[in-house]
Amino acid sequence: MYFIDVQGTLISDTDKSPIRGSIEFIEMLNKKKIPYMILTNNTKKDSRDFYAFLQSIGFSFEFSKYIDPLMLLDARVKREAVAAYGTKEFLETLAIKGYSLNYENPKTVLLSIKDDFTADEYAQIIDFLLSGASLVGMHETSIYAKNNKRYPGVGAILKMLEFATSVSYEVVGKPSESFYKEALKMMHIQDDSAEFGDITIISDDVKGDLGGAKEMGMKTIFVTSGKYKTADEIIPFLEPALRPDSVYADMQEILEHKNMEIV
Repeated sequence: MYFIDVQGTLISDTDKSPIRGSIEFIEMLNKKKIPYMILTNNTKKDSRDFYAFLQSIGFSFEFSKYIDPLMLLDARVKREAVAAYGTKEFLETLAIKGYSLNYENPKTVLLSIKDDFTADEYAQIIDFLLSGASLVGMHETSIYAKNNKRYPGVGAILKMLEFATSVSYEVVGKPSESFYKEALKMMHIQDDSAEFGDITIISDDVKGDLGGAKEMGMKTIFVTSGKYKTADEIIPFLEPALRPDSVYADMQEILEHKNMEIV
């Protein structure tokens, strides 16, 4: 059984096109009737809109096999008095979902990703947190890749704010245990006995996705088709217990090395 990341794993961070072997990998899982879930940190588009986009570029899977943080947000964050930070699309999506944005005296600071956080925004967030607001991240990515540049991910920013204020944070999406548990639940395993140890997760974020998954007992596959150019950029600096079980260049290489015999 598989959990499969999207950005940098199935689609390119550069132009959002399918990465080599990604469509074929999903087709193989469908043909062999191997259970899987598509797990993405999408926060820019409505969940069904992003799912429709994936379908439009050639991926064939049911919406019941898809999960992103926006689908769990209502259960984690109350809609009133939220100071949200992220892309324009993210803020517009929150407004459509009925969240009341408040930058005067918020109860919750909600972080998503963008490439142009400012020092003034960090100062404002710190003031909110020191005044009692809670801190929530939409996900905990280590690096955000865009236009051939790499920026601190939401996870890196959360840790910076935690260090600055001593306010702990919660995470809605990957790699929170509640997010992974919901994905496991959505797989509808008939005997209801599936556990994290039965899952292999594939991602390009060896810290933000795979580290937490490995701690929960999942098998981990790291692909270097996204955030990192080579495994040597990051793996030697990880604690041995958090290093991925396998490393491949992309989904095509996984298919080739496994000879289409996915266990």
